[in-house]
Amino acid sequence: MSLVDLLLKEMNEMEKTKKQHMDIIKALLTELESEFNITKKFLSLVPTNQFDWAPHARSMKMKALASHIAELPEWIELAFQTDGLDFATAPYEEKSVTSQEDLLHILETSYAKGKAALENANEGVLGKQWILRNGDQVLGDMNKYEMIRIAFSQTIHHRAQLGVYLRLLDIPIPGSYGPSADDQSF
Repeated sequence: MSLVDLLLKEMNEMEKTKKQHMDIIKALLTELESEFNITKKFLSLVPTNQFDWAPHARSMKMKALASHIAELPEWIELAFQTDGLDFATAPYEEKSVTSQEDLLHILETSYAKGKAALENANEGVLGKQWILRNGDQVLGDMNKYEMIRIAFSQTIHHRAQLGVYLRLLDIPIPGSYGPSADDQSF
């Protein structure tokens, strides 16, 4: 095989790899938009007069849960802009929320940041290490792609918790990935 053939082969492999990564970014953007739209439906139902309610003493208050859900898309930006998060030096601070509009504003701002981070992403960094820690305790040692997946998983997990809260308060649950018992539209 000639040097030219080897170079052409390597260039083709690089283009294939680049296309695969771009497909991953495109898929993440599609998923982010879908999760945003579903989450917005749920957060639109959170009653402000129940912000301090929780179904159990060890459960999060509804406001804390809802505000956490609203900020999760921003973790995508965090994954791209940092190599980790240390709660010992950057403790979690709940965002100020006094209304449903505040929740939706946080969600929309967080979504815009996550979307922009993905749109401007250098796909080559997806495999780079990202560490979640609390001081010396490593809570998660993963790559940036895995951290982004965790942001999606956390959104789905906590949104399901919120669905239980809403159900216990007899608030009709919207469909997520299909109809719900309360919302037959699809």
